[in-house]
Amino acid sequence: MMMTSSVYAVDVLRQKFGDAVQENVSLAPYTSARIGGPADVLLTVKSADEFADAMQFIWENELPHYVLGGGSNVLVSDKGVRGIVVLDKAKAVQFETGDSPTVRCEAGVIFSNLANRCASKGLAGLEWAATVPGTVGGAVYGNAGAFGGDMAGNLVYAELLTKNGRETYSVEQMGYGYRTSVMKRGEINAIVLSALLRLKNSTKDEVSVKIEQFSERRKATQPPGASMGSMFKNPAGDHAGRLIEAAGLKGTRIGAAEISTLHGNFFVNHGKTKAEDVLALIRLVQKTVVETFSVQLELEVELVGEW
Repeated sequence: MMMTSSVYAVDVLRQKFGDAVQENVSLAPYTSARIGGPADVLLTVKSADEFADAMQFIWENELPHYVLGGGSNVLVSDKGVRGIVVLDKAKAVQFETGDSPTVRCEAGVIFSNLANRCASKGLAGLEWAATVPGTVGGAVYGNAGAFGGDMAGNLVYAELLTKNGRETYSVEQMGYGYRTSVMKRGEINAIVLSALLRLKNSTKDEVSVKIEQFSERRKATQPPGASMGSMFKNPAGDHAGRLIEAAGLKGTRIGAAEISTLHGNFFVNHGKTKAEDVLALIRLVQKTVVETFSVQLELEVELVGEW
């Protein structure tokens, strides 16, 4: 549990946010893999202003913390997370139509839901995101992508909170590369409050057909059920899933965690999987692939909590 010195801070947060502050809460239900131990404190925020207010207080008091959005691309340890986990549920969305349509959305918006909302309005550009798990904030942070599209191709600017206050970062300032950014590389200490995304005028039917095509491709190549998404980044000129399959590791299982038989870069939770079992599979894959192909696979999934 949190140190006694932090009890005052938790009391202040409770005064500010009331029942949105909970203690000793399992994080498993808040992750796509349904894996993870407890957070000492879970604080749920429902607007960008609440998010900023909470983070400024946390920073000012130098409290240990972690920001959780949709819970994809993370593996939370069985021991859980010490300090405060801020769960971002800020979901305001504002469309601007015209010759150059855009959408401004808060960071807690579920990205796939946003893509489908765009389709319902005949707005194109985010079809690739309709099968991407997680939130807009997570997508901005990690330059999420699929089917040839990525956040770098849509972002106009992101509104970030730094210790200097609210700042606007252009797509160029985000320093995007393959599944990375200035934030993910640790070059700046910031959180995503909202984003302005560039769209294109189209028709509801055209956009919906494209989303359906992407969804069918996703279903054919990636497993259903509880997983973290792509476990490893694709190495230059190759695919992590191909290397894992070629190493004969598809279907390998430790406890209730399995390397999917459908796609080698997805690890599936078949029940009450322990994070330590998933980590053992990760280490096995990395060791086998480097021994077989001299390729070091780099995690796309973030290890969170006390390991």
